[in-house]
Amino acid sequence: MAQMVINAGIDVSKEWLDVALSSKPAELRVGHNPAGYRELAAWLKQHRVTRVGLEASGGYEVAVMDALVDKGFEVVRLNAQRVRMLAKAKGRLAKNDRADARTIAQATKILAGDTVLKRRRELDPLIEHLHLRRRLRQWMTDCVNQLEHLKDKALRREVTAQRAALARKVALLDKKLASLIAEHEDWRRLEQRLRTVPGVGPVLAQTLIALLPELGTLSRRAIACLTGVAPFDDDSGKRSGERHIKGGRFAVREVLYMAALAAMRHNPKIATFAKRLASKKPKVVIVACMRKLLVMLNAMLRDGVDWQAKTAGA
Repeated sequence: MAQMVINAGIDVSKEWLDVALSSKPAELRVGHNPAGYRELAAWLKQHRVTRVGLEASGGYEVAVMDALVDKGFEVVRLNAQRVRMLAKAKGRLAKNDRADARTIAQATKILAGDTVLKRRRELDPLIEHLHLRRRLRQWMTDCVNQLEHLKDKALRREVTAQRAALARKVALLDKKLASLIAEHEDWRRLEQRLRTVPGVGPVLAQTLIALLPELGTLSRRAIACLTGVAPFDDDSGKRSGERHIKGGRFAVREVLYMAALAAMRHNPKIATFAKRLASKKPKVVIVACMRKLLVMLNAMLRDGVDWQAKTAGA
């Protein structure tokens, strides 16, 4: 007989961890610190918990996740919006730390699959550098937007200098990202394979390695949904609404968008595909090309092959 999986939920705050079980009314509050992690692990073992769920909390959840994984627990990081939707579906309008912990415990039981993707800590430096690079690029865009409206010459010089400084920092980050990839042989080989595809540059390759480790392990539909480039139906009765993409990993989709624009010009398969969709709205064409490029990369990693122009259309 298969062992029964007992689920626990943790509501993470900066100072506290509130814990609840899905199958019994037991609750616990511990400090968000190493001593609290030890107390938490002992309590979970006492109640024979095997799987623990928590929400993404802006990085505050990482330390407790790693501590519990080291103690042998399965740890699931849940989408906060889906957990809240479950609470509303069950008629729970109140929101506090202990109530949230109970909801997370039940969400862990209902929403988590049979297998849990283990957190890869070795990716953390790569992820942090990519997030900082993305933030610096956003600040550079802010500078460009400000320059469109500034008239004062002194202010324009200041903002222009800020943008140049940010560009230099991005260039340094690009070198560091290349260095991090080179330090891991498997990452280096993976980046080389991804970059055989016209339109795929170092930033997309690094983003896929860090933020989409499932690439090559899922079906084409699953990887498109996970990234947020799968169109969803909006039909009811005789009404047939427009299809729209929803959810997914925005940081991946943002970089994939720019890569698709390049692929539409330089990748013969994507360019031909885009021409076939010329009658569609421009955004529909771009999203379709994003999905096509992603599915192509997914198949390449699944099969362990590089991109080849002669066989790409097969």
